[in-house]
Amino acid sequence: MTTYYRPVPRSDAPRPENALPLAGGPLWFSEVVALARNGNAEHISPSDVPPETLDRLTAPRAPIAGLDMTRPTLMGILNVTPDSFSDGGRYTDVANAEAQARAMVEAGAGLIDIGGESTRPGAETVDVAEEIRRVSAPIAAVSKLGMPVSIDTRKAPVAKAAVAAGAVIVNDVAGFTYDADLAPLCASHQTPVCVMHAQGDPQTMQDAPQYEDVRFDVYDFLEERVSYLESLGLSRSQIMIDPGIGFGKTIDHNLALLRDLSLYHGIGCPILLGASRKKFIGVLSGADIADTRMPGSVAVALHAARQGVQVIRVHDVLETRQALALWRAIDLGDT
Repeated sequence: MTTYYRPVPRSDAPRPENALPLAGGPLWFSEVVALARNGNAEHISPSDVPPETLDRLTAPRAPIAGLDMTRPTLMGILNVTPDSFSDGGRYTDVANAEAQARAMVEAGAGLIDIGGESTRPGAETVDVAEEIRRVSAPIAAVSKLGMPVSIDTRKAPVAKAAVAAGAVIVNDVAGFTYDADLAPLCASHQTPVCVMHAQGDPQTMQDAPQYEDVRFDVYDFLEERVSYLESLGLSRSQIMIDPGIGFGKTIDHNLALLRDLSLYHGIGCPILLGASRKKFIGVLSGADIADTRMPGSVAVALHAARQGVQVIRVHDVLETRQALALWRAIDLGDT
């Protein structure tokens, strides 16, 4: 039976002499929870973790596209779509998109994620030519700001056009399962990627998602996809992983993934989390309208940072940056 290892992240002082760094960052752990699909959970010493897994849990994450992976980076969301769930239609004009990107950079974003196809539940697939038309000019404009840009797409032709326009990371919500040409394209250009887990496609993913155990099913999927990308020539240092909050998951699934986020450090890649303004935040907080979910989104972002997540994808950059700055000052003494 496979055992999964979840480090218990800590940040408080004094740090024990036997504590180990979590993914080379400021958090540490001296305790690991060994988990199994049969429900067994046991607290063990890091010395009892298999050496390869322990190395993945502790090894520093190399910079991706120049981004420092020893502290959380905020990925600002820029949807140049007419129908995204929170900001659809606001940034379809290139000037508006550039202005929003500039505002997010000034607020503290370290990376701008541009998408031309909504992946909200029930969204229709966008024609390749139309998606390219939507993203190319905004990517070119935002790249001139000197900020790294990622392209949020499932499609190889869109990624190719986006990279030509200035994108430096490909962020695929389908985990490189939608378009067979996308992963080889990224590998051939040595373009860093983010591989996300999703069950089903946007049109059907929220109909009735089911898992044996969502934590381990997502882990196994991400591990398999990372191994596949490695076989094509990308290294783990060029791959981010995203458990895919809200993509084919119920509220209970989302909460289980968030509780055990540190589990995914065992794959040996930086973790990206995108939960900003999502429906489960509204259901749990009573905020029915997406634009009113900022406080709940910031709460999830703080939780992610405390679990050692390296990249946090957000709409509300300024508010999240302020919250993280206060957390770092209080817990880590970083002022």
